[in-house]
Amino acid sequence: MQKNWNERFGADEYVYGEHPNAFIETQASRFEGNKKIAAFAEGEGRNAVFLAKQGHNVTTFDYAENGLQKTKNLAQRFGVAVETTQKDLIQDDVPSETYDGAVMVFGHFPKIDQKNVIDKLIMSVKPGGKVMLEVYSEEQLHYQTGGPKTKDMLYTPADLLEWTKDYNVLHFFYGEAEREEGTLHTGMAHVIQVVIEK
Repeated sequence: MQKNWNERFGADEYVYGEHPNAFIETQASRFEGNKKIAAFAEGEGRNAVFLAKQGHNVTTFDYAENGLQKTKNLAQRFGVAVETTQKDLIQDDVPSETYDGAVMVFGHFPKIDQKNVIDKLIMSVKPGGKVMLEVYSEEQLHYQTGGPKTKDMLYTPADLLEWTKDYNVLHFFYGEAEREEGTLHTGMAHVIQVVIEK
């Protein structure tokens, strides 16, 4: 899988575009002031750079070296600083209760590992911090507008509700959303969105 992502991010173009995910763009105002934010499975850095442009101190976690390098390049082009950290989010530990907020956009993992990664995402945030994520639901298989091609790599709303039920759920959405993100996310999609306060 690591090889696949390095190959995907090896192209000069930003395959998911240079603009932030629409959900993150609309929800970012929840991070008030200058916050310390972690961006999980951040790929080429579009969301991290957007958040850095809002004045936040952003650290990205991803295991694709090509993605991390493109994040650095994008940040430099926009005149912001983003810290990049190579992590296998399934195997590696992440800092605990370190960040004011955390985001994950289309971070897709096998079902056996999904709860583990979501737990790490939440664990990385201090009490009172906010976590935002958008992922494709299993229904996305019927849309063919991006994302994994197997149900094992997609999410169910029931799972995400179960994994976040101990926190203050500020936003939960399960349904259709238009996504135009580079060449690999194009058109109507089926997503799950979650915002929680720890």
